[in-house]
Amino acid sequence: MESANPEITFEQCPYQLTQQGLPNYSEPMESELNSLEEKINQFVRLCQQLRSENIQLRQQLASAASENKHLAEKINTAAGRLEILLTQLPENEK
Repeated sequence: MESANPEITFEQCPYQLTQQGLPNYSEPMESELNSLEEKINQFVRLCQQLRSENIQLRQQLASAASENKHLAEKINTAAGRLEILLTQLPENEK
């Protein structure tokens, strides 16, 4: 009796079962795999959509931060000018 060759791997005989005419999957398993594939595709589309929204929100945040900085500078400039004007007003004499 010959012993099985331990050197044989799936890489050498990847489709031994299917070559014997056995089906790859049962019908219910095929249906489940199709359903899983669709769910994975939906997940991938959702990830792509969320990535796109994330990029857009980061751009909006950067724009808002820039605008906020600009407005803060304008407020500081206006406050400085008001300080100068207030020092130029004559004091009320009673």
